Parts: sequence; structure tokens; C-alpha cells
Amino acid sequence: MTTINVGIIGAGRIGQLHASNILNSNLLNLNAIADIHTDHLKGTIYEREVPMITNEPERVLEDPEIDAVFICSSTDSHIRFIKAAAKAGKHILCEKPISFNLEETKEVLQVINEAGVKFQVGFNRRFDKHFRKVAETVQEGKIGNPHIIKVSSRDPEPPPEEYIAGSGGMFMDMTIHDFDMMRYLSGSEVTEVSVKAANLVDPMFARKGDVDTAIITLTFENGAMGVIDNSRQAVYGYDQRIEVFGDQGAVAADNEAQTNVQISTQNAITIDQPKYFFLDRYKDAYEDEINEFATAILEDKPLLCTADDGYKAELMANAAKLSWEEQRSVSLAEFHLVHKI
Repeated sequence: MTTINVGIIGAGRIGQLHASNILNSNLLNLNAIADIHTDHLKGTIYEREVPMITNEPERVLEDPEIDAVFICSSTDSHIRFIKAAAKAGKHILCEKPISFNLEETKEVLQVINEAGVKFQVGFNRRFDKHFRKVAETVQEGKIGNPHIIKVSSRDPEPPPEEYIAGSGGMFMDMTIHDFDMMRYLSGSEVTEVSVKAANLVDPMFARKGDVDTAIITLTFENGAMGVIDNSRQAVYGYDQRIEVFGDQGAVAADNEAQTNVQISTQNAITIDQPKYFFLDRYKDAYEDEINEFATAILEDKPLLCTADDGYKAELMANAAKLSWEEQRSVSLAEFHLVHKI
């Protein structure tokens, strides 16, 4: 086998992004797309290039020609499709989060292990060339032992109000990427989470029982500390920055600008604003994400981002929500006991 045949479940924005990238990949073939709504695919390249477009996900899961399934449907459907795909012996790439329920996520990890299939979570930022270079620099010991890890992650504008209700809240929907990045950069597990959060951007978040601005501090097993700052609205663009400070130096990745042109005059030095949308900022990362998934299958290599990584990020997101609700620090050990995980 030199290529992987893929079926996609979920043809929304992220499903279509993966579909386009698969069509451009030399390692993957797109055999099928399934969604409860497919009218929006009519007249598109997907209708012309994809052999099967269906409203029945079961057709994808039961197709013996399909080697792997990309699960891009709503989060509340993930568990059902993961279990079915694993039992059918298909490898899985699933968008984050795996589920909204830690017990269900832990249960599905067992199903995946028993099936012996590869499972990758869609934490695409691990595949970003800048962030990966930062992580490799830390892993190679070039800045010594990490002491402080910082992540700034700020969206350019709030999502629609109807999106918020089913998102799982900011910590599960947005910050979960940053929780994963903290583990990826530090090489250590988180032991404690503390959150200060507010509604400063739009009252619609409060109406949905959510927040739009947060400062999150983390404590790691190795003694390092982390800080995440989040906002649902950065008026200047999509703000994505990381830094690791260690006892022998520091390493950081700044925003990607729309161009790298710098204009210097007597009055000012100006540069372009950051890229505005996550699909632009992480375009290459999304492409590398699926191609490395295919390579891991074809060459039986370890995955960069596993189901366990997905579970641990969900655990941190749940601890963050509890910290915000009860206005206190939450140890992950305590959280395990309270929720019997």
C-alpha cells in the first residue's frame, strides 16, 4: 500500500478543508464524504472528484476500500463514529475535542487500543513549523530547563452566538489548543490549573454561560510554570505567540504577518498585521497534519498527537472550567478523584 483511502464524516468548514488538502496530497485518496447535509457540495470540486457523497455515514464506515476515517462532525457525534470506525479496523483522525465527557473519552481510548488502529487528534498547531521548531529547541536542551512557558491566543472576532451554545465553552473550544501546546512545549505534565476569566468582549457569551477573556496559570510536574492568555477578539488580527524561558536562554515564535515587508520612514517603522484567520495562519500545518498521519500509517510510525494527548487536554479544559466556576486553583489529581476518572 502506497496511499491511504480516506472517508470524511462531516462536510462543514473543517471537513471541506481536509477534503481539499487530501485532494492535493500524494499520500491520501479521498473516496467518500458523508454529512446529514450535502446540498452545499453540489457543483463543487468535491462533487466532481469524490466517488461517493452520501447522507449516510454508515456507508463510509462499512466501505472495505476505505482505510482511514476523518471525523469532522459535531462533537456530540464523535464517540459514536470513533467506536464504529475502530471496530471496522479503520485508522482515525478526529477533530478536537474527542468528546465533552471525560469518562466517554477515556472509554473510547480503550476501544482504540483494543482495535489496534492509529488515532490522531486534530491539534494542528503541533504541526506548525514555527511552534515545532520551538518545541524541538526545548527538547534538544538548547535553553536548558524550562521555567516559564507563555501562550497568547486571541481570535480576531467572536464566533456567532448560535455556535457558542454547542461549543463546550471557551476552555473546551478554544483554549484546548493552548492546553495541548503547553504540554507539547514543556515536555511535562500539568498538575494544577488556575483561571481568572471575564466577559469583556460581548454579552452574548455571558448569556450562554461562557466567558470571552481569560488568564490561566499552570503548574507542571517538573516545577515549571505556564501562562495562557485568551481573548475572543483581537481587533488587529489572529494573535498566536508562544515563548519558553529556561535557565540557559529563551525561545519564542511570533505571529505570522500577511507579508514580511517592513517600511521604515522618518515618522515610523511599520509592518503588516498578523494573518486574520486560522485557516490562513495554519494552512501549512493542516497540510502537514494529514500527510504525517498518512506516513504514520504507511510506515507504522508513532503519531505526533495521540488520543491520550486529546484526553489530557480535555482534562485540563474541564479543570479550567471548574477553577473558573469555583474561583480556586484545581489540582488535576483532585479532579481525577472528584470525577472518578
